[in-house]
Amino acid sequence: MADPLIIKICGIKTTEILETAIEAGADMVGFVHFTRSPRHASVDAIADLISQARGRVETCVLLVNPDNSSVAEFAALGPDWIQLHGPESAHRVEAIRAEAGVEIMKALPIGSAEDVGHVADFVDIADRILLDAKPPKGADRPGGLGDTFDWALLKALDPSIPFMLSGGLTPETVAEAIKTVRPFGVDVSSGVESAPGVKDKALIEAFIRNARAAV
Repeated sequence: MADPLIIKICGIKTTEILETAIEAGADMVGFVHFTRSPRHASVDAIADLISQARGRVETCVLLVNPDNSSVAEFAALGPDWIQLHGPESAHRVEAIRAEAGVEIMKALPIGSAEDVGHVADFVDIADRILLDAKPPKGADRPGGLGDTFDWALLKALDPSIPFMLSGGLTPETVAEAIKTVRPFGVDVSSGVESAPGVKDKALIEAFIRNARAAV
């Protein structure tokens, strides 16, 4: 019996969409604190969402290259996870993990074989690895751009390394992604939106339904 697939709906900003994700069967929900993102939520909003979700679904706060005070501020809210989605080095991830006292998910951008080679550097340092599409040069943010990457690159990844898959997944593509890549989890943000930052209830439900059916 395979372990159940972990499904994360990221970039949630409202209590209504949080309820939709929980009722549809998400395992994790993510809240973004990064001002350049259309999914950005304030500290107070994230605190309220974490409180609403506590004990019902795992919560994750996405930060980009945070300083120590920001890490401490969000760790104090009691999320299950902090997701680091910037250019944090392995050394920095290790330091944040030690300081935060919260499990750390590290997002790693994949665009080449060289990027795949760097994944191993983080395996013993982060509690979970998330592989995402590498943003194009000049992009104003490191994720949530709706891009996929060439999944064939992952054939070179050590098969003993567990990871979650992100990057441009949609209700239409998630089943193929699961069957092709065999991640232990999938993460979606822009793929379940009707406009940047605006989550769509029907798309969330379809994504989770299609992902579960693919396992």
